[in-house]
Amino acid sequence: MKKKIFMEELKNYDDAVIKFNKTLKFNTLPLTSWDYYAQFFEKTCNTAEDLKSLGQLAENNAWDFDSLIFEEQLEAKKHVIVVTDANLNIVYATKNIWEMNRYHPKQIIGNKPKMFQGEKTCRNSLKIISNAVREKKPFETTVLNYRKDGSTYNCWIKGQPILNKSGEVINFIAFEREVA
Repeated sequence: MKKKIFMEELKNYDDAVIKFNKTLKFNTLPLTSWDYYAQFFEKTCNTAEDLKSLGQLAENNAWDFDSLIFEEQLEAKKHVIVVTDANLNIVYATKNIWEMNRYHPKQIIGNKPKMFQGEKTCRNSLKIISNAVREKKPFETTVLNYRKDGSTYNCWIKGQPILNKSGEVINFIAFEREVA
């Protein structure tokens, strides 16, 4: 008996749902619009993950540096951020580096930024960078770099040493973007 009453209630529910759905007017979206949304969503998630990782890196290394600048550099200016240790070994790169040179961050960790240079890279630009690093001073220059596939691109770099709270250089940070 209970089973029969339950089945009738379920049928009434189904009828009500069907009736309700017939009154709705759905605007369908083409599947391609989902691709645009997904790309934006992925970039947003990557940026959030990068901000968290950079904040953790700053905290772990006791940086005497305003980490609020990361949000501006990543979100507003769309810069790539590369962090090296004091010996210029890459310890972190934001995920958007892929868009600039087709390397994933994991592929460059442990390497030196020289991995992006080649025979056409301007030696004067490299001298500006090496002098600034040696003197532990900020720098800004444009360098001809090489992508993973061997093609070239002009990379604007604004770099600076990062000091810990004791005043020692603990890392170097570079804000980068491809320029014409």
